[in-house]
Amino acid sequence: MDGHPLNPLWIPHFTATSAIGRGLAQTLDALRGRRGGLAPCTFDTVDLPTFVGEVPDVDSVRLPAQLAAFDCRNNRLAFLGLAQDGFTDAVDRAARKYGRRRVGIFLGTSTSGIYQTELAYRRRDAADGSLPADFAYATTHNTFSLADFVRQSLDLEGPATVISSACSSSAKVFASARRMMAAGLIDAAVVGGVDSLCLTTLYGFNSLGLMSSQACRPFDAARDGISIGEAAAFALLERAPAHLDADAVLLLGVGESSDAYHMSSPHQDGLGARIAMESALAMAQLDAADIDYINLHGTATPSNDVAETKAVTAVFGTGTPCSSTKGATGHTLGAAGGLEAVICALALRHAVMPGGMNTSQLDPLLPLNYLLESREQPVRRALSNSFGFGGTNCSLIFGRAG
Repeated sequence: MDGHPLNPLWIPHFTATSAIGRGLAQTLDALRGRRGGLAPCTFDTVDLPTFVGEVPDVDSVRLPAQLAAFDCRNNRLAFLGLAQDGFTDAVDRAARKYGRRRVGIFLGTSTSGIYQTELAYRRRDAADGSLPADFAYATTHNTFSLADFVRQSLDLEGPATVISSACSSSAKVFASARRMMAAGLIDAAVVGGVDSLCLTTLYGFNSLGLMSSQACRPFDAARDGISIGEAAAFALLERAPAHLDADAVLLLGVGESSDAYHMSSPHQDGLGARIAMESALAMAQLDAADIDYINLHGTATPSNDVAETKAVTAVFGTGTPCSSTKGATGHTLGAAGGLEAVICALALRHAVMPGGMNTSQLDPLLPLNYLLESREQPVRRALSNSFGFGGTNCSLIFGRAG
């Protein structure tokens, strides 16, 4: 990854919808009040003893007639997310300012609309096994359908791409957008991620033995696996103007690595995670001591939390306040990086460090300054970690303008 300095990018607008709320106000209120969104799984026909972070009423969302070809749970969740916090209007203003071809779209997802295919397979022809004629792979299941849907929803004409690198997907989009802006190809970008519940991920993670039978407990001595969630998170990136309000949020640094240690397990010493964090600090021209809060990847699996602890303590020591918000939202997979970027932006703007939920007894072998309660305290710079299968890692650093 290129480590040369670049002027920070401005994030004038952002939004998130997850199991803890629609939009910023509900999300912030839940984080401050430590109200989680995990509940016993009742999704579709799933019969598993686990908890999930389901967004209510996604299936009642109706897409506009001109977007009907994109109708699937993932795109309905995206549409619901775009409707919050005046985000669509903010993008429209940017498009009118720069031109619709100068605003790019960079989104992350892991399974996209695979649930639509699962539903289609239930309706296969009894004689020849063919899928139903109304099944449209290209605009539903296809990973790119997310970017295509959002581009048409926002009436944009700039470059659009989807990154699907497991749980780092919607963190890495910030790096892709930054490079396109640095190259002069675009002037603004919509970044973020959307991932929705489906049977493939629920039964797939269960087959790997990674699912908890209760609401997940990151960094707890008795942690035993993840809780899967779903979310839609979006942010608008622009070059920073000369003068900004003190509470304006900036993207200061991005660090990426790929250690390719194992198909599903992190490097046992967190090597790739450490490289990503160090690269983000280098790009931001910051020292470890400059970071006030770390939003940990913190999936609540035994191996992930150990590896991340080794990486974090190697770079930051044991004093930096940190927490995982997946105990509230669940692990939203390809949307996790975008969702947790928005949570960091809220921490910066509203002077709050969210406490980790469901964790009652910290693992004494994980020497972190882990927050069990939300803390009202100014945050000037925050780092967010997102680490995916196959050793694809990304760390983002956000800061206040003043």
